[in-house]
Amino acid sequence: MDGAGSAARSRVVDGPGPVRGGGLPALLPRLGGGPFNTALALGRLGSPVAFCSRVSTDAFGEALLRGLRAEGVDTALVQRGDEPTTLAVAAVTPDGSAGYGFYAEGTADRLFSLPGPLPEAARAVALGTCSLVLEPGASAYERLLRRESERGLCTVLDPNIRPGLIPDADAYRARFRSWLPYTTLLKLSEEDAAWLGGSPRDWLAAGPAAVVLTHGADGLRVWTRDGGEVSAPGEPVEVVDTIGAGDTVTAALLHRLAAHDALSPEAVPQLPAATWQDTLTYASRAAAVTCTRPGAEPPYAAELQDLARGLSAGYGSAEPEEARTTNSGR
Repeated sequence: MDGAGSAARSRVVDGPGPVRGGGLPALLPRLGGGPFNTALALGRLGSPVAFCSRVSTDAFGEALLRGLRAEGVDTALVQRGDEPTTLAVAAVTPDGSAGYGFYAEGTADRLFSLPGPLPEAARAVALGTCSLVLEPGASAYERLLRRESERGLCTVLDPNIRPGLIPDADAYRARFRSWLPYTTLLKLSEEDAAWLGGSPRDWLAAGPAAVVLTHGADGLRVWTRDGGEVSAPGEPVEVVDTIGAGDTVTAALLHRLAAHDALSPEAVPQLPAATWQDTLTYASRAAAVTCTRPGAEPPYAAELQDLARGLSAGYGSAEPEEARTTNSGR
């Protein structure tokens, strides 16, 4: 599988409380970026995965690549440049959700250019977030989506809308609709859906075989081209923050579909409800684990195995006091 898109060094505002002397909250550096998080999560879950982006040669860029390689992610497709790394400042609210500000002018990742053919072993390509907004790289990622779709790969699109980066909302919405004929699986949050307008059935009619919508504490749901609809609940956890939870959902969907030998444009429309139920439940649990620790820190496969064993034994079936549930992040 290939994850294509932006990599950013996120600086998370650590703690929403007041600061002595009226100063600013401390900033805690974290590695991140939507497709980066997805590739990292796939590596931790045990899927073979490569990352395709443009990464700075600065210290942040080197740290990003070290983080990917440490989890077994292939970085051979990564382009390099001496422009700075994009910075995202995430302000975490008391309920664990995050708002973002971006420093992306003249940064390395937005100068991505269309790569040569992806490896023959590639079965899927996942794209999304800022990489599909910031030019000139956005046009290159768009061409990559179209090319690999026409080559027969399973294509996954997670728009992960950041309104502050989109100068023309109507133009972006039209562009989003133009990607749908080349998309096998569309994954988005309910916030994304509200901003984009339309409905899962509208989007399915434009091309995707399935649409997965995340609903935070209420779990996630899939709509399929044949009229099917399957949902899975959120898992009860103590939320630290939701950063990277949506990216973890994308990775877990890919990983579990591959486990079912269903990672192709032909297989996704044929999946029975029981397989979707299993896949959504797996993604919900993976994202829940991500929400229990700060920053985008997706789970390892062993952690999900332990969680599944605990749930099957009856642990965690009752929601603890003050616990919140989530399976999607912004």
